[in-house]
Amino acid sequence: MPSAFETPESVMRRALELAAQGAGFVEPNPMVGAVVVDDDLQLLGEGYHQRFGGPHAEVHALHQAGERARGATLYVTLEPCCHQGKTPPCTAAVLAAGIKRVCVAALDPFPAVAGQGVAQLRAAGVIVETGLLEVEAVQLTAPFRTLIQYHRPFVIAKWAMSLDGKMAARTRISRWISNAASRAIVHQLRGRMDGILVGIGTVLADAPLLTARPAGPRMASRIVLDSHARLPLLSHLVRTAEQTPVLVFVTPAAPIGRVAALQAAGVEVISVTADARQHPDIAECLQELGRRRLTNVLVEGGSAVLGEFFDRQLIDEVQVFIAPILIGGQGANSPLGGQGLDSPEFAKRLSGIQVTNVEGDVFVRGRLSRYPDEIR
Repeated sequence: MPSAFETPESVMRRALELAAQGAGFVEPNPMVGAVVVDDDLQLLGEGYHQRFGGPHAEVHALHQAGERARGATLYVTLEPCCHQGKTPPCTAAVLAAGIKRVCVAALDPFPAVAGQGVAQLRAAGVIVETGLLEVEAVQLTAPFRTLIQYHRPFVIAKWAMSLDGKMAARTRISRWISNAASRAIVHQLRGRMDGILVGIGTVLADAPLLTARPAGPRMASRIVLDSHARLPLLSHLVRTAEQTPVLVFVTPAAPIGRVAALQAAGVEVISVTADARQHPDIAECLQELGRRRLTNVLVEGGSAVLGEFFDRQLIDEVQVFIAPILIGGQGANSPLGGQGLDSPEFAKRLSGIQVTNVEGDVFVRGRLSRYPDEIR
């Protein structure tokens, strides 16, 4: 923990670092960090939103600063809330602490705030500045913003593939393409998700459990797209449904008896509209998940499901593990099935790319620039 900062930007970067520590613990709330400094940028207090329903970042930082907060400056990654939710409004805490200046990275899109927090502070005589490291703050809260603005979860597409772009051999055997270190990263990712989604084809071929091992801060619902309710009653998913939730999206064509059998085994079955291919409409599925306040959903494939999400422009981020192996085979699946694009000139380019060597595997992360800049 630094005792002093060189620039206002370094103060806000510290607030962003703190905010990121809330990943997996605060959803469906946003990750938020806050730092209190004096006029010389000496640290007086800091904090972050640590868990859903708990005190917000500003409250933690102001509590640590104590009486020293009077006349000081508060740096916060997201606009302070001004409404009574699970906790009292942060604007009231800021005013009670005697803060003279607030530096906000990004405004809060939540309708009950949405600029009103800043307006309330200004009306009380507090100097408020906005926009410092706004892009970084907006990127950090992209899942929250997607849920608020589009009423659906933030979708992360994950796959592992060989150097020649194969997710499995022509026999559909895929264990294991990525190495143990890469698989450990995937389990960490699963541990902060609200949902892990696959198609029935993946379940029938691989018999996955779709859990985080070891467990993370969140327990993700296992979600299966299964038009005709074919999920086997003896599958790992059904047999563990009482311990970890299983949601199955079917279409009206699903046999009533199959639906009833799954429900009797503890599986939640949700009927949605069939798309042109008579599969569950994924946009409608995501809207239902958004209604349930799922914030992050990991789509693990296979090729047909990933391709459908890509074709419908419903992928927000990709996390790909590329193994230094060659598999070959014209019949071996590549990651993105579906219709695809007509020409490379229309290709979807990733932004914010991160590339990491994971004991020989290449781990690539990036976001799809589909949304306007204000929520990227």
